[in-house]
Amino acid sequence: MLLRIGTRGSKLALAQSEWVKARIEARHADVQVRLVRIKTKGDKILDTPLSTIGGKGLFVKEIEAALLRKEVDLAVHSIKDVPALLPDGLGLSVFPPREDPRDALVCQGCTSFEDLPQGASVGTGSLRRSAQLLHARPDLRLVPMRGNVDTRLRKLDSGELHAIVLAVAGLTRLKLSHRITHILDPDTVLPAIGQGALGLEVRQGDPAVH
Repeated sequence: MLLRIGTRGSKLALAQSEWVKARIEARHADVQVRLVRIKTKGDKILDTPLSTIGGKGLFVKEIEAALLRKEVDLAVHSIKDVPALLPDGLGLSVFPPREDPRDALVCQGCTSFEDLPQGASVGTGSLRRSAQLLHARPDLRLVPMRGNVDTRLRKLDSGELHAIVLAVAGLTRLKLSHRITHILDPDTVLPAIGQGALGLEVRQGDPAVH
């Protein structure tokens, strides 16, 4: 039996899908799992804030369309990217154990959020993070940032920014937890709903995946 997983093509999305693939194949010796990379609108438009082009749902729409067309059999999503309402005929069937849901500060030459210099430039593409960071530290200069984890780390390492904020879960899954400078207290920066959690989306009533 062949099971096709629809996934975004970023390193993080592939790492998450490979994790699911390995566990399915370990439990079901008769099942072969193949990853099908799908480029979403959210991956194509990198020069515009998500909030102005439709929000995080842009990372799942094309994958859901492929599910409905039966081009893939299931999808692995970061739950924080999934809208509250799913298309008719689709459902979330499995939620693997959740990773650490908190946000992490990654910086050069500092040891904590409080240690950031006055007026430091901090990169993030999240309105949620930006609002909370500025509430705690109005002196910070928030720099809009899109792109995958590697792209963001390169901008930090090149000296363009003092710090960036990323999800602990993503860094952990990419085996980059050593880059974490400081884990932000949820009382300072409350994580996104579903951050750190994965969800497997399938066609309702499909015997291959139920």
